[in-house]
Amino acid sequence: MFGVVPKSIWQKLNPPDEKNLCNWALRCLLIEDNKRLILIDNGIGDKQDPKFMGHYYLNGDYSLIRSIKNAGFSPDDITDVFLTHLHFDHCGGGVKLENGKPVLTFKNATYWSNADHWQWATVPNAREKASFLKENIFPMKESGQLKFVDPNQSSPFPQFDIFYTSGHTEKMMVPMIKYKDRTICYMADLLPSVAHIPLPYVMGYDVRPLLTLEEKASFLNMALEKNFVLFFEHDPVNECATLQQSEKGARLNEAFSLKNFI
Repeated sequence: MFGVVPKSIWQKLNPPDEKNLCNWALRCLLIEDNKRLILIDNGIGDKQDPKFMGHYYLNGDYSLIRSIKNAGFSPDDITDVFLTHLHFDHCGGGVKLENGKPVLTFKNATYWSNADHWQWATVPNAREKASFLKENIFPMKESGQLKFVDPNQSSPFPQFDIFYTSGHTEKMMVPMIKYKDRTICYMADLLPSVAHIPLPYVMGYDVRPLLTLEEKASFLNMALEKNFVLFFEHDPVNECATLQQSEKGARLNEAFSLKNFI
């Protein structure tokens, strides 16, 4: 999760267990706006076999469907599923098994990716192949409910703009959501957690780590200038944060829950 940063340093930020595993969140975001109910990413799902799940040791009391219901909605109310990228921990919850067959979890929703990333995910390189699971991806297209965002055109969502990055994986999409007079950025894997704010803290999963450095630098400068609120998908403790400038570059200013912001 921290790439070339030595364990003697990163273990202070997110201590590992005896198997060298760290605890991480799979935090999705639900946007209600007029008649649209937009779900950003949908976690790992629960359809993988025990061997697969045994590598990740899912824990905690949260579940995506329960969280949607706690917000006063049902899965059938979701109108759009926006996928930052198609790694299994970001899109696995969008497809479920019903009588042993894969069906869309959100049957009334349009699922959104982009053509470049879809090509990258469906003809995967050897490095990422284990992260792009056919059972998570192809049912979206087979359903007829898949659409592509065009990076050369404005966002099809008036609720947010999109910041494209290709360091972690090809054409990952970071939604920059307009809320009142602020911008909430769903950080996906550009900044998985507060601990990843310093520039050198780049995941070993990234296919182009030097490009990630450039993209992080560009984003962090923009976030500082415009006082963005960062929403973390994987931070086990911190939901949101703002940044401040320090002698060493962008650093954490304040961490808080989304409820306390909205």
